[in-house]
Amino acid sequence: MSITLKNIVIFVTDLAKAKSFYVDLLGLPVAGQSEMLIEFFPGAVTTFGVSLALHEDARSLIGRHTGITLKVENIVTVCDSLSHGGATFVEPLESSPWGKMAVVQDFDGNMIALVDR
Repeated sequence: MSITLKNIVIFVTDLAKAKSFYVDLLGLPVAGQSEMLIEFFPGAVTTFGVSLALHEDARSLIGRHTGITLKVENIVTVCDSLSHGGATFVEPLESSPWGKMAVVQDFDGNMIALVDR
């Protein structure tokens, strides 16, 4: 038996607003889009996506820390772009011995960590 990870999904209330955050501000490359889902990272074995929360259980998962960390090149530039685009930082960009890190919220309050290493 073979099991692999297909995708990780964050639930949102508005796909257009999610696209403006994840594509326009964060700059994630789109792998595919439907009326309910946007998947990112084309060609990757595992994709990351945002999906409309249509079920009550999914709606209860909106607006929390996702536990997802994205490795970001040019993290200072990306965080500046997010800030100028109206994104909220739960933890501002900080340097540490292990690199730079910030925690940002999408427009639904879902929190994602950004790191440069």
